[in-house]
Amino acid sequence: MKTKKKISVTVPCWSEEKSILQMYERLTKIFKNKLSKYDYEIIFVDDCSPDNTWIEIEKLCKKDKHVKGIKNARNFGFTRNVFASLLYGDGDATFMIFGDLQDSPELLEQMVAEWEQGYKVIVGQKKGSAESKFIYALRTLYYKLMKKLSDTAQIQHFNGFGLYDRKFIEVMRQIDDPSPFLKGIVSEFAMDLKIIPYEQAKSLRGKSGSNFLKTYDIAMLGITSYTKILMRVATFFSAILGFFSICLAIFVFISKLLNWKLYSYGTAAILIGIFFLGAIQLFFLGVLGEYILSINTRSMKRPLVVVGEKIGFEKE
Repeated sequence: MKTKKKISVTVPCWSEEKSILQMYERLTKIFKNKLSKYDYEIIFVDDCSPDNTWIEIEKLCKKDKHVKGIKNARNFGFTRNVFASLLYGDGDATFMIFGDLQDSPELLEQMVAEWEQGYKVIVGQKKGSAESKFIYALRTLYYKLMKKLSDTAQIQHFNGFGLYDRKFIEVMRQIDDPSPFLKGIVSEFAMDLKIIPYEQAKSLRGKSGSNFLKTYDIAMLGITSYTKILMRVATFFSAILGFFSICLAIFVFISKLLNWKLYSYGTAAILIGIFFLGAIQLFFLGVLGEYILSINTRSMKRPLVVVGEKIGFEKE
């Protein structure tokens, strides 16, 4: 008897008590009505939410043997939790969708169809979002910047939502990085990639789990992981500025020798020069600091996350 192919669904969660049940019902309906020939598991991964997310997950685990739950020992942040969540499934393919239901579970059927056609990585690409237009515009600007700066072509408006073949998941398991940038990894290593455009809905959480500092952290992780040009700009700019500074110094020195009394007053010019050069140095020291911070984080060899509780994995 031929064994059914298995699809693992991993759902990274943070403060998703309002959407857990609806996520479960929509996914279960898809597997029963549209994908009944597949075996499946639904793994909710709670990044130590401050609300009743874990309680809702526990209820579903008791109700349905297809549902499993993982709770992190503490909050490890979006980037690390998402990457770790992808590695928990043991199916022939893993479908990842975020717990706030911004991304439609119903796209799973189309992604599975593409997977059966031979694509190994099928991801969703936002062509519009019900979230803040200002934030969406900022993301668009960021992706354009990454496209210009990155050594590897980045997938625009991609957050990790998609279906990943087991072969690609095995590639991800080989990546020894405590701060992985999933968007860049998929862009760099995805084999037989298929992109499906979709409209993103509004988060059922009611508010974003992110803030400016968290968004900035993710943005800088992408820049320091997949670009070198900022460091090179710093080097080239410093060299050019240094050359002109030397030329200016020689010019001032010769002028002083020829016209000794010409430079009796020069305090303002000196201060302007010092402040200008100091500003340039501080800016590029900041850029250098971001790269060093990224290197320092990776060199620590810390685990992605620490799991506090597990439900439904007893047999494994």
